[in-house]
Amino acid sequence: MIIHEDFSLKNYNTFHFDVKSKYFAAPESSDQLADLLQNNIAKNEKILVLGGGSNILFTKDFDGLVIKPIIDNIKIIDSNDSTAWVEAGAGVEWDAFVAWAVDQNYAGVENLSLIPGNVGACPVQNIGAYGTEVKDIITHVNGVFLDSGESFSLKNKDCNFSYRNSIFKQELKDKTIITSVCFKLNKKHTFMLHYGDVKDMVDRLGGASLSNIRNAIISIRESKLPDHTIYGNVGSFFKNPVVSKSIANKIKDEYADAPVYDISETHSKLAAGWMIDQCHWKGKSLKNAAVHENQALVLINKTGKATGEEVLNLAAEIEDSVYKKFDVKIEKEVNVI
Repeated sequence: MIIHEDFSLKNYNTFHFDVKSKYFAAPESSDQLADLLQNNIAKNEKILVLGGGSNILFTKDFDGLVIKPIIDNIKIIDSNDSTAWVEAGAGVEWDAFVAWAVDQNYAGVENLSLIPGNVGACPVQNIGAYGTEVKDIITHVNGVFLDSGESFSLKNKDCNFSYRNSIFKQELKDKTIITSVCFKLNKKHTFMLHYGDVKDMVDRLGGASLSNIRNAIISIRESKLPDHTIYGNVGSFFKNPVVSKSIANKIKDEYADAPVYDISETHSKLAAGWMIDQCHWKGKSLKNAAVHENQALVLINKTGKATGEEVLNLAAEIEDSVYKKFDVKIEKEVNVI
């Protein structure tokens, strides 16, 4: 397969930073990927696996090989009266997969509509939105080890999923390439409507159905989040912090309108966007980088001329403000290169 040299990544990251990789390859199948990993370039260079480029912040050129799997098949592995087991290639655009599932009348992913990125990245980050996390529907994650080229298939329980986290961000970070993900989807529908404005929007669209939930969430997300083709961004830049209930209760006592979500008997999740907004960052700029005026969780390449360093500096200022005001550290969701 073709290995490109001195390759521009401007169209392969949603911040649209004009950075380059020393080498670039886009395998279209597991066999092509296996062949690529036997190449001397792959054996001797640093490797970066790139999905949709929607969760990465380039601060410089990448001095190595960027591999972007474009394995884009979707197939039904098995099915019965209540369940469909589906395998999707790593290169399938995530929202295209959600649209496919809804068209098939399969439930489970509709609340994850319009999340940017590809299927291969969804287990790494354990993507989630509107009361749903992808860990709840993943059965297996398939891929290969970078060092040996050997294939693997990890069951859900072995992926160590937690909030915006997985084994692929911890023990297996930079050690694997995901080739496909297997999902368990439901033919019998149980709707998740309690989060945010979803129920009100679904009711306005005519009531609960997979298509109405998808359309409602698309509408909500589009009203809050900027189009990356207009303002380069990666969606939510920060994780919602998980803190002890004592800290959450202290914040709630001081700020009655603070969004607090109990996630266990001992811990609660806070809304990072609300905290950033309380620090008056919404709409503010630092050089060519800015906080989106409608959603404080989103940092944007406002002028189209921002650098990764400018976005990183803005993020550091925001983190410092939140810590000083709330004594809570917020973490980046994005991967910094």
